Amino acid sequence: MSRSREFDLVVFGATGFTGRLVAEYLAGRDGAPRWAMAGRSREKLERVRDEIGAARDTPLVVADTGDAESLSALAASTRCVVTTVGPYTLYGTPLVEACVEAGTDYTDLAGEVLWMRQMIDSWGARAAETGARIVHSTGFDSIPFDLGVFFLQAEAKRRFGSACQRVRGRVVDMRGTLSGGTAASGRATAEAVAADPGLLAQLTDPFCLADGFRGPAQPTGNEVEEDPVARGWVAPFFMAPINTKNVHRTNALLGHPYGEDFVYDEMFLTGPGEAGERAAKGMAALSQAMLGGGGEGGPKPGEGPSQEERDAGGYAVLFIGSHANGETLRARVTGDKDPGYGSTSKIMAEASICLIEDCADAKGGIHTPGAIMGEALIPKLVARAGLTFDLLD
Repeated sequence: MSRSREFDLVVFGATGFTGRLVAEYLAGRDGAPRWAMAGRSREKLERVRDEIGAARDTPLVVADTGDAESLSALAASTRCVVTTVGPYTLYGTPLVEACVEAGTDYTDLAGEVLWMRQMIDSWGARAAETGARIVHSTGFDSIPFDLGVFFLQAEAKRRFGSACQRVRGRVVDMRGTLSGGTAASGRATAEAVAADPGLLAQLTDPFCLADGFRGPAQPTGNEVEEDPVARGWVAPFFMAPINTKNVHRTNALLGHPYGEDFVYDEMFLTGPGEAGERAAKGMAALSQAMLGGGGEGGPKPGEGPSQEERDAGGYAVLFIGSHANGETLRARVTGDKDPGYGSTSKIMAEASICLIEDCADAKGGIHTPGAIMGEALIPKLVARAGLTFDLLD
């Protein structure tokens, strides 16, 4: 897209908790693109701009999800809209439409797979026509997982000549708070299924984002069990229903470089022995409470942990690839902040910059981070966003 537009990036939802963190990150980033803050209230935008220490001349854009004209003007003003305004099921569609029609790139934090499927069906073809690159799930869900598999498989192809047919994603450390936006998104998805029970089959289909491709049966990841390959007990991981679908979509969009027989799952790894089993059972109960209760007692949308709490957080994910030749390959992805806020805000900002700076040749459509950014994004995340990508074998 031409740089003739007024801005490179506009952070929509900059007065919300996560949007504010994205704006704060851009305000302090060396070599930041031309960016602006957007939201419903100019007064709130001015206050947040001053509180985060952004320059006084940082542009402010007033736009509202209920005002189609303001969204069209927003989309036309920038190369990319970075939106944290969710739940996307409730508030996301008009902005996607505006960006698609304007040929404007778009990134979000969506983990709402039913809504994402709806956007693919409704706007994918039109985005391909206008050149808009729409990229969902550019935060903790699902970039560390999507790119973790991408990273491991790239090494497998270099080392073995082909990808690993089976990959296990095992979360070995996660310190932080479930974001209020994630909890609200989970409630919105649950309400959609309650209103139309027929959506449940789509929600539980690991290939529901893979544009009609049907691969082999996948592990459900719903049980506490002993995993001999990971050498310990494993428990359900509450983000797996989102991340696994994005990984399979990446494989489909890239023409199945992981193979059409690719099998992938994600679980918490709690360790060996009786202690590992007890921890897995406790983790399973916690995950069920998060999914069933929508994060009751946690932060509400617009709220979140303190900077000290965000800085104390972190995560690590182990990826174990099993190749058809009998060999095993292991990789690890880590993040240095609370996953739902501190890490997500940095990841989203860098992914959005990568989209406009490093993916100029990518065509319009509805993409995953792994499919459109892939190898280009990893060094940005390592250099600036506090992530590591390491091979362990």
